[in-house]
Amino acid sequence: MKYVCILVLFLFSLTSVHETALAQELSKKEKKRLKKEQKKHLKELKSMSAGDFQKMQQAQEEWKEKAATLDTEVANLQSQLNGKDDETKRLRDQVRSLEAELQKAKSEMAANKPVDQNVPLSNAYDEGLIFRVQIGAFRDKNLEQYLHTSEDFNGETDNQGIQKYTLGNFREYWDADKFKKYLRAMGVRDAWIVPYQDGTRVALKEVLENLQKQEPPKPQGTW
Repeated sequence: MKYVCILVLFLFSLTSVHETALAQELSKKEKKRLKKEQKKHLKELKSMSAGDFQKMQQAQEEWKEKAATLDTEVANLQSQLNGKDDETKRLRDQVRSLEAELQKAKSEMAANKPVDQNVPLSNAYDEGLIFRVQIGAFRDKNLEQYLHTSEDFNGETDNQGIQKYTLGNFREYWDADKFKKYLRAMGVRDAWIVPYQDGTRVALKEVLENLQKQEPPKPQGTW
């Protein structure tokens, strides 16, 4: 009960000071309402038992803990958002680097084989059989805004909402395989070959089986 009386006196002093400060700004009706509310609060405080006072303190502590927990969760979410921004920037920089490496690799391949085996200069990559090297598949990374930067950088979204990105356009499987190994040596461990027939992705196993039927077997260890 001692704590209740102290609290009552403290709150009463605060409300008295506040009332004095606002006395010149309040109308008679507002002053009357304010006094009525003060009397009501004082009455409630006087009737409060020591147990009720303790419960009120506990409730305040619980709300403080909840507020601190929410602050921590907000900070964690902000950190995650910043991390996603950093990851998107890293992927964008990696794509640019891989594009440059692709051009270098294509130049090296062009210098070591007949010109007529290269991809046609007409850029008709949606016609016939094309091999590309997939460099990643993401559900929450969108790089569509960079697809127009190079004809060798392509992307598509499957029916599950997964975005898949590829590099290169090769008419020969072995050229794509060489580029895939080159990317893996650079650290792109998920690089793998995907074939397209007339612009549509098809199963690699079936394509390789058809190629084996059409061409003499490659020396063991080439794949």
